[in-house]
Amino acid sequence: MRDGRVVKEDLPYGLPKGMQGLVFNTRRAIFSDVRVREAILQLFDFEWLNRTYFFSLYKRTASYFDGCDLSAHGVPANARERELLTPFPGVVRADIMDGAWSPPVTDGSGHDRSVLRRAFTLFKTAGYELKGTQLLHTATGRPLSFEILTTTRDQERVALAFVRNLKRAGIEARVRTVDATQYERRRIAFDFDMIEYRWEQSLSPGNEQLFYWGSAAVDQQGSRNYMGVKSMAVDAMIGAMLGATTRENFVAATRALDRVLLSGFYVVPLYFPPVQWVARWARIAHPSRTSLFGYLPETWWQKDLKP
Repeated sequence: MRDGRVVKEDLPYGLPKGMQGLVFNTRRAIFSDVRVREAILQLFDFEWLNRTYFFSLYKRTASYFDGCDLSAHGVPANARERELLTPFPGVVRADIMDGAWSPPVTDGSGHDRSVLRRAFTLFKTAGYELKGTQLLHTATGRPLSFEILTTTRDQERVALAFVRNLKRAGIEARVRTVDATQYERRRIAFDFDMIEYRWEQSLSPGNEQLFYWGSAAVDQQGSRNYMGVKSMAVDAMIGAMLGATTRENFVAATRALDRVLLSGFYVVPLYFPPVQWVARWARIAHPSRTSLFGYLPETWWQKDLKP
């Protein structure tokens, strides 16, 4: 690097960035209330984590199809989307329908009290109140408590940072790190409260969406419906996506699916790299424009190579 023999580059790409998040297992009674899930989401301090752990290199995930035209983030629903969602009144929140919703933003200090206030407002509507240092369900007196299952050091340190914020709200969260075999067994059997997972996406999502979010996959061990989504609206949007014969209808159905999933607050969205980070030898050249699918090493060449 110092000699100029190696060059670092940030290369843009147009693929969906996927959804990486801390997944609520809604099969657990503790996460059955969407207000509880949204309140917990408020307590994840991405700005502090990004600055402290990742040198502010990451971008917050705000969609299941982030970073491409299939995403509903920041885009008001068009007439076709509204038509698809009409049979399911109330399933999409107004701010998500209007494209106005984004994950909460903190001041990055690690002690932002504004997110605590928003979280406590939601917890109160769900029947929880802070008593002393514990967040308790007012009707049963039970504390809000759950476990985050991890298997790698990276997962563990993110989970521990989140637990510190949850503790400030009176939530008793624990991190349990297990070996890869036990983790995989428990994940396949949906034997967890919360895990970290990433769903990869393409520019042409298809049948795999049924495996990710379809109602038939809820009780199918080994499926990727880890959050336990069971929604007629989700099934209908996937059906509309698979049945689309024009690009316009396909995009509308995918965005409508995105809006339904976002409205369910099934995950605490994490982050993604906004570009591809590459280090190459200075003698290597590549096309001036990057492929939609990212950099392709097979199209690169050695500048000083003689025939």
